[in-house]
Amino acid sequence: MAELPVSLGEALAAARGRIPASEARMFLREVTGCSAAQVAAYPERALSAEQAARYAGLLERRAAGEPVAYLLGEREFYGRSFRVSPAVLIPRPETELIVDLVKARVAPGTAPAVLDLGTGSGALAVTLALEIPAARVTAVDLSPAALEVARGNAAALGAQLRFIESDWFAAVGMAQFDFIVSNPPYIVDDDPHLAEGDVRFEPRSALASGRSGLDDLTRIAAAAPAFLAPGGWLLMEHGYDQAEAVSALLGAAGFAAVESARDLAGIERVSLGRYPLRGVDAGVRQA
Repeated sequence: MAELPVSLGEALAAARGRIPASEARMFLREVTGCSAAQVAAYPERALSAEQAARYAGLLERRAAGEPVAYLLGEREFYGRSFRVSPAVLIPRPETELIVDLVKARVAPGTAPAVLDLGTGSGALAVTLALEIPAARVTAVDLSPAALEVARGNAAALGAQLRFIESDWFAAVGMAQFDFIVSNPPYIVDDDPHLAEGDVRFEPRSALASGRSGLDDLTRIAAAAPAFLAPGGWLLMEHGYDQAEAVSALLGAAGFAAVESARDLAGIERVSLGRYPLRGVDAGVRQA
């Protein structure tokens, strides 16, 4: 941007053709504190030099492809605002399906133990702790930077949970859980989409998982039974075309009541299975 804008109207004009107008208005609200109505109604409103410079910086970075969530430092998940940074995957609406599936399987009056593998921003773990107040939630991530973000979100939102730095189950110990949930990496290593859009800026370790995209899903499915209480559930998010493969992984690991659930777009996004109750058909009872 050659010259800094001096008003709201000039700032919007500078963004035209470079980023969506909705994002430009969002950036203006962020740097000025104006409401959406004020941005629309008062294009002549002056910007301070500091506001103009900050807006120009956001515009340039967004025009270069940097995700809005990282620029603003937050993203909504299940109706709550979560802080995010380039150390964590940006929470996505389809992952909310896991929360709904767990809530539907929690028996009234119980206090389920829940493990979130690869917690990232803590979106799943914190949300489950808040949506199921009696739950005892443990959040795991290999990245110290990610755990710092997740701890901050838990504190900001008033959620009580435990955090462990671990490579999947490695440091979890002998604990057993009623629910294990995960949104692990599931993209093929050489997928061209990794070089496009927002994902270019997200941590590759949270996205790619081997030549088939199934490396981490396979590890989790195979190891999970040792950490599940009898009748416990494993729920994993996966790619749009991986439901059949992930269901097969669950079956091979001894899970029963295996199914795949569709997100709001109609895509089979989460596969889940129940580890059999001792001496009881797991398909008969609900957790």
